[in-house]
Amino acid sequence: MANGGDHPTVPPRRGFTSPPRRGVDLTEENQSLLNSFRSSAALTPQETATCTQSLFRLMTSSDASQFRELVARLGDGNDLRRMVSLLTSNNAPFLQTARNENGSNRMQDLLGRTDDLDNFFLIAILRRFFDVMCDGDSSRVALRGMRVFSQEKRAAMYDHLLCDAVNLACDADGYVVLNDIIDDSDPRSFYGGRLLYVVARNAHQLSDHAFGSRVVQRVLQLNDLRCTRDVAVSLRGHCVYLSLTKYGSYVVEMLLDTEAVMVADELLWGCNEERLALLARNEFGSFVVLKALRVTREMYRRDLFGVLVDKLMPFVHHLGGFHGRVRAFLDRL
Repeated sequence: MANGGDHPTVPPRRGFTSPPRRGVDLTEENQSLLNSFRSSAALTPQETATCTQSLFRLMTSSDASQFRELVARLGDGNDLRRMVSLLTSNNAPFLQTARNENGSNRMQDLLGRTDDLDNFFLIAILRRFFDVMCDGDSSRVALRGMRVFSQEKRAAMYDHLLCDAVNLACDADGYVVLNDIIDDSDPRSFYGGRLLYVVARNAHQLSDHAFGSRVVQRVLQLNDLRCTRDVAVSLRGHCVYLSLTKYGSYVVEMLLDTEAVMVADELLWGCNEERLALLARNEFGSFVVLKALRVTREMYRRDLFGVLVDKLMPFVHHLGGFHGRVRAFLDRL
């Protein structure tokens, strides 16, 4: 025994190993699933339907322990491969499962384990890509795949994203997902740059849309010089019209922060005095005109600011109502 009252040192037991993992008892239904996936025999149509229903209940259950236990027992070989094959083989059950919060989480747990499993998920996602991306839960499966898949698989998903970007931008749920992707995009990367270019190239079409305008605004918020310039090029010749619309005016206002000269030029030379006054009296256009006045004055561009003021002054007494803000600005000069 050690001196000083210390506790005796207990030598480690030779050959000691940690106890085996204590698993969870599978329910009868899930045990039947396990047996089906372990069997090399092909399932009959009736067995396939039964297994599909049981797998849906397993994937969407609020209790994740049964799912984890079944996956642990299947391992990463052919047994798990048969399970994922069944999960992804039919469009409707796959999408129904992916659109469930629990189902989405379980699918994400299966991504990135093996290349074979990822192939099944990739094919299923691409078959219904737009539908997958237009739902909050199922889109998380796709976004997870875009992070953990091989480069080749990620490229295939980005190709679909580029093709569907405009339609996604105009969808009530799709634009939210697209904005999340834009937030994570690097304008200097190949696919990130291409995605931003697709949005910018279609900015004239998207800016007048309730959801599309929010995507264009998100691109402008990146404060990337090239992206902003691409948006400006797309909107050239459309700024006056967009300024008269609710959603388009938001985009034109944002563009004035970085492309004030282009927008101001368009307001000046695309409008005569009467049309500019009408724009300043418009519910939405008045915000654009007011910001154009403020920005050009702050830039000390008297060639732009002075001409805007000169065109508006003859109509200053008619600027009331919505457009009172423009009159108030001019009265302070």
